[in-house]
Amino acid sequence: MFDQRTAVGLDVHARSVRAAALDTLTGELIEAKLPPGSDAVAAWVAGVAEQHGPVATVYEAGPTGFGLARRLTGAGVSVTVAAPSKIIRPSGDRVKTDARDAVLLARLLRMDELVPVRVPTIAEESARDLVRARDDARVELMAARHRLSKLLLRRGIVYDTGKDAWTGVHDAWLRRVRHEGLDEAGPGTLHAFDAAYDATTSILARRDRLDAQILTMAADSEFTAVTRRLGCLRGISTLTGFALAVEIGEWDRFTGRTIASYLGLVPSEHSSGGSRSLGGITKTGNTHARRLLIEAAWHHKARYAPGKVMKDRWAAAPAVAAARGDAGNRRLHRRWEIYVAHKKKHTIANTAIARELAGWCWSLALMN
Repeated sequence: MFDQRTAVGLDVHARSVRAAALDTLTGELIEAKLPPGSDAVAAWVAGVAEQHGPVATVYEAGPTGFGLARRLTGAGVSVTVAAPSKIIRPSGDRVKTDARDAVLLARLLRMDELVPVRVPTIAEESARDLVRARDDARVELMAARHRLSKLLLRRGIVYDTGKDAWTGVHDAWLRRVRHEGLDEAGPGTLHAFDAAYDATTSILARRDRLDAQILTMAADSEFTAVTRRLGCLRGISTLTGFALAVEIGEWDRFTGRTIASYLGLVPSEHSSGGSRSLGGITKTGNTHARRLLIEAAWHHKARYAPGKVMKDRWAAAPAVAAARGDAGNRRLHRRWEIYVAHKKKHTIANTAIARELAGWCWSLALMN
């Protein structure tokens, strides 16, 4: 709740900052264009506080990160990092400038009409950077493999041995194709193959290095306990559990119902009067965590028979977490069977399973 005298809105960009301070006692509006950098902004805010009393500040979450929020908080200034998608903007306003945005933020802060974004700790942000670097490597590896396989497909060369692709056997086949299957191809195709193959191997090595670093951090960090408890559920390996732990951070912000909404796994709705219309999921919130849960949900479709890997994960977690994980696995598999029996479209059913899986993850994460 806003309880200061002056509301300060900051429109932060990489090379400039527009500031607007609204003195709620006198109605005076102070505007300024500041150089980039948290020190300059903090100095200006301190000057406003000296002349116009206690201040509260706000800026939109974005690519400039949370350094400014940490700097102002360290100086004893109240800071709100606002969710950009939740900011109320007049539909008839057709003029948008940095100065007007700063004033709008100050006024919305004064009226308590902003939805704050949680500022992660430095440790959480560091771990999150590592997890997202690994996800970037995954996306790049998929693209590199597609380029390589489609280059061969254009030449009529297909890996149809019936075995899985991108294994050691497949790699030996690729190298053999390079020397035997592309004899009639021109030098340009050979160079393109070499570039695509080198990109695939280098990205794969980078991904493996990141995996090793994540496993090391997951074994001994503030996220270890949560990671091990989440691993009691099917489809959540150490990599996935660690990623969920660092992406969501403070699980106690949510309940078993609201966490699915935060992750964008609830249906959208457009209802009016007596009619109610539901659509696809909202896809709001944390995209990375939502993708992980969607992929994990597919694992609950197969017959549930705990094997050595699952039992080893249960042994590493508290007994109460293992028991709850087993209950969650049985429940989610039964849900899958019901959806299949009702001939539900599998992608829709999997999304529903992921929505419930988010609740099970929440219950395990908060378990002492």
